[in-house]
Amino acid sequence: MGIFDFLTGEFIDVIHWVDDTRDTMVWRFEREDHEIKYGAKLTVREGQAAVFVHEGQLADTFMPGLYMLETNNMPILTTLQHWDHGFKSPFKSEIYYVSTRRFTDLKWGTKNPIMLRDPEFGPTRIRAFGTYSVKVTDPAKFLQEIVGTDGEFTMDEISFQIRNIIVQEFSRVIANSGIPVLDMAANTADLGKLVAERISDTITAYGLTLPELYIENISLPPAVEKALDERTSRGITGSLDEHFRYKAAESLDQPGSAAGQAMGMGMGAAMGMGMAGGIAGPWGTAPAAPPPPPVEHVWHIANDGETTGPFSKATLGQMAAKGEMTRDTWVWTQGQDGWKKAEDVNELAQLFTILPPPPPGS
Repeated sequence: MGIFDFLTGEFIDVIHWVDDTRDTMVWRFEREDHEIKYGAKLTVREGQAAVFVHEGQLADTFMPGLYMLETNNMPILTTLQHWDHGFKSPFKSEIYYVSTRRFTDLKWGTKNPIMLRDPEFGPTRIRAFGTYSVKVTDPAKFLQEIVGTDGEFTMDEISFQIRNIIVQEFSRVIANSGIPVLDMAANTADLGKLVAERISDTITAYGLTLPELYIENISLPPAVEKALDERTSRGITGSLDEHFRYKAAESLDQPGSAAGQAMGMGMGAAMGMGMAGGIAGPWGTAPAAPPPPPVEHVWHIANDGETTGPFSKATLGQMAAKGEMTRDTWVWTQGQDGWKKAEDVNELAQLFTILPPPPPGS
């Protein structure tokens, strides 16, 4: 190989980047004194973009492909520096590789509870967390607005800022949605899309986009969750009396279990106290309702082959006091087996106990 071929080969440079990490967003191609040789080969792979910065000014952006760094394919850079030295004079520029792939499985969550007014629970607090993905859509803007001169920029350096933006907009969306807390689980997909749309303008100003934003969970404070669980348990078991009867019957099915026997006795005692005394026990049972009032009978009277009535017991009492009905008067009421004398009916016999006996000589 001649000396000319050797010198020419020294001026042929290969610029490329193979990312062996999962979180590097921007990487600067390093050369001593930032000297890039004229005619160098620039390789930009899929999922990458190359941004040229010359003398502090953004010169050009290259998308995936193979490029020869010459004046014919760098029109913007040509206006910044004249190429009058051919292969003999390198130019000083910086090349930043920007990863344009999608960064996935990034976490977000509410550091502090979010206050809101729930239609059912009233003022309450909730927490939420989920995942999102980020993608660089404008490499030049991302370099200008976020990266600056950082030689190796990772996802961790901007994820905190993005999380803050998500949480802020999530708080606004939830507070204004009017969706009850118990119905939020059924609307997480729509809420996630709405939050992504609301922060789109802010993220676009960074040269980024959020292709996906998921809300994995929305939770209540532990005290509210405990109260909700108790309320759900009451709904499942039905009334407390039925619940106690079920537990007592369940314990009786296990005669060999001391715990089952004790539980059965305890439940039986609780039921007895609730029904007999009407006093709330340790489980907060309400006083037993009074029994329904007895059905008042009405009576028919038979006299000389004719029937009259119906008469109430009070009316019969007045008739007995006036002598219009005696112990031998035939009476009948619904459900009675045939006609009976008034003195043979327990309910009417007491009407005659208050009457004085017949006068002497009658």
